[in-house]
Amino acid sequence: MMGILKNTKWVILFYFLLIGAGVAVFLYTANQSGYIHIEDNRLWVYYTVGVLLFTGIAGYIAGQRIQRPLDLLHLNMLQVAKGNLNVRLPAMEDGSFSRVYDEFNGMTEALEKKMKLLQRLGEQDVIEKEIAAEAAVLEERRRMARDLHDTVSQQLFAIHMSASSLPAVLKRNPEQGDKVLGQLIEMSHVAQKQMRALIAQLRPVELEGRTLEEALERWFPDYCRQNGLKGMKDVELYGGVSDAIEHQLFLIIQEAVANIVKHAGAGLVSMSLREDQKRVILSISDDGVGFDEVAGKQGSYGLSTMRERAEKLGGQVDIISKKGAGTTVRVNIPLFEAEGNQGPAAEEGKDEEVLAEPVE
Repeated sequence: MMGILKNTKWVILFYFLLIGAGVAVFLYTANQSGYIHIEDNRLWVYYTVGVLLFTGIAGYIAGQRIQRPLDLLHLNMLQVAKGNLNVRLPAMEDGSFSRVYDEFNGMTEALEKKMKLLQRLGEQDVIEKEIAAEAAVLEERRRMARDLHDTVSQQLFAIHMSASSLPAVLKRNPEQGDKVLGQLIEMSHVAQKQMRALIAQLRPVELEGRTLEEALERWFPDYCRQNGLKGMKDVELYGGVSDAIEHQLFLIIQEAVANIVKHAGAGLVSMSLREDQKRVILSISDDGVGFDEVAGKQGSYGLSTMRERAEKLGGQVDIISKKGAGTTVRVNIPLFEAEGNQGPAAEEGKDEEVLAEPVE
């Protein structure tokens, strides 16, 4: 019964029946008071049934007139909820529902326009991301092609030339042939180191699920050991570096150490990574052959990638090198913290120094 009364149509019918019952009670009271006179009591039954029937039919018609527009509105709302934004309600002569229908049509039209705009923007974003990904892949392929040409390819060409001349040299001068053979061994060793460095750059980044300090603790000693380097590292991080900065710093470190393996001919590499309240400072040094700083500023020695990564974060890269005196790469990236969010660890870190750990 309560469920039926929650429906507008049946509520209106109930009210009309109450009105009919009220009319019947009014007639009966008037008859008892002498205002009207009905001799045959059977007429009371006819009057009562007639009044109730008439009011019931009138109430049902009135309820249907209200319920049908509500049902149509509900049906269209369900269509919109399912994603069909093309539905529109027809125009109505009833002023009350006409305003509601107009508001509904205006709302769905505005929603449809916004969804079309979002769809276009989403498609454009997907296309732009695909183009950017393809451009990144092409750029990486070009970089790898340049690295292979400048390093391994030249070493292999030199090995080929020396190996081709070795039989004739051995016939004429065995001692000179032994020297050429030693050069072949050395060049093959250099080519192997360069290829290892390139393969390491192609490996997935080992920072996933770890902090930068944890990743360096695992990656740096292994990389140095595999490439015949003695590594020294000094890391002081206090948790104030964001994930994005840690990711870029790890890529910069990988690039810098790979360059040392490919070009420097070094035996020792030293890395220092420190964080304070204002910035994070990275320094990587080697005792290799060094190079002309002017050439480095023009983008040689594979330094342009590191500069681009640092500049994305508002930082800068400085190169200090001299032929025969090794190279130092220094990266400074600013840190911006919210007010009142500077932990005591950062204050203590300014006054503490951690000794560098030797890596066997």
